[in-house]
Amino acid sequence: MEYLNVTIRPAADADIPAIVEIENLCFVSPWKEKDFLYELNENPVSNLWVIELEIESQKLKSVLGYCDWWQTFDSATLCKIAVHPEMQRHDLGSAMMDEIYNDCLAKEILTLTLEVRVSNNKAIAFYKKHGFREVVIKPHYYDNGEDALYMLLEIGNYGSNSSN
Repeated sequence: MEYLNVTIRPAADADIPAIVEIENLCFVSPWKEKDFLYELNENPVSNLWVIELEIESQKLKSVLGYCDWWQTFDSATLCKIAVHPEMQRHDLGSAMMDEIYNDCLAKEILTLTLEVRVSNNKAIAFYKKHGFREVVIKPHYYDNGEDALYMLLEIGNYGSNSSN
């Protein structure tokens, strides 16, 4: 019998190649390896985590996604969340959001914010599903001049979108 374990854990240096591969598949302006190494080893407010699948019988582990969020006092910012395109729509992103939420709650963080491209309807719907609300448009936020939608989650309202 196959035993599959899915784990969310802090990233390690050995995870960076898989993170960069997923980053390049998922983002228009991807971060570089040096950016993730900085987040992992130098940024004191960063929480860089991976979601990993382990197949026990084959002693195989594979990073399927990652998230990077910053904690500053009683607020947090979601910088990145991504799942390998072949593994999307299997609730792995939601599992990472749940883990972020639980960690924020334990640390008494009040709000979680993010920016997302206004054209990224799939991501906006994902964030709304998890209780984020639209706050403001940030004009010309991205390198290509695209606007960003600034979104906010009040931690006590996680997943409270009434349209679910």
